Order: sequence, then structure tokens, then C-alpha cells
Amino acid sequence: MAYDDLPTLELAFPGPLRDSGVAAILNGEKTALTGLLEIYEHAGEAVPEAGQRFAVLDSDGRTAVVIELVDVRVIPIKEIDDEYARAEGRGYADAAEWRAAHEEFFRSEGVSEFLGHTPVIDDGTLVVAERFRVVAPGEPGRS
Repeated sequence: MAYDDLPTLELAFPGPLRDSGVAAILNGEKTALTGLLEIYEHAGEAVPEAGQRFAVLDSDGRTAVVIELVDVRVIPIKEIDDEYARAEGRGYADAAEWRAAHEEFFRSEGVSEFLGHTPVIDDGTLVVAERFRVVAPGEPGRS
């Protein structure tokens, strides 16, 4: 399969956070990811759908792994539960720890710069909660 035709997915921003997320996917710890709906809307991107495949890029812009979405929900951030938080594969003990980390990221300088303002995050803030499975690890075009 040629992965060059797949849409790409970039976790966080290039650097340690992205690298640790890619590693967690590759070792099977990370099976979920979450985006702020406002980012999709601002970028003019459609919310992904179950069945879609993505080439997940590493910090150098290379395909590290290909994933397929198995479940996508747009939900208020307050509905993220402990099990989902742990599925994010970043060592969160529970949903409260997950939420604190995500609020910090969603309010970060990079996100604020992209949106043109710092987003307001409250219980009703909508997030895109995605569960996925690994389809193929490794470099694209070498199947």
C-alpha cells in the first residue's frame, strides 16, 4: 500500500510531546487521541470519521505509523472518562489528570497563535475523541 496518498496526522507540535505520542502508538499504549473541535473548525477541516486512515508523522515529517479510526465522537470535554484518559497512552491516572494536561495544551502559545486567541475551556467545550488501531508501522512506500 502506498501511504503517500493518505492524509497526515500530526500529534501536538514537533518535539518531545509528538515523539512520545508516536512511541506510545508504536508500543500499543496509545489507542486514542483528542482534538479541540474549534481547531478543526478554524482550519476548515471536517471532523474525521470511523474507517478513515491516517499517516501519523514523526517530528521529522516522516510517516511513523498508519492508523485507522475505529470510533469518533464529538463530545463535551466533561464526558471524557478514566478509561478513555488511560487509552491516550500518556500515563494519565484518570480523567482529571487528562483534562488538566489537555487544557494546558489547548491554551498553549502554539494553539492560541493558530486560533488567533486563547480558547475558553469549560465543561461544555467540545472535543473530538478518536479511537484507532494501528494498520502498519514503518516508512511509507516500502510495503
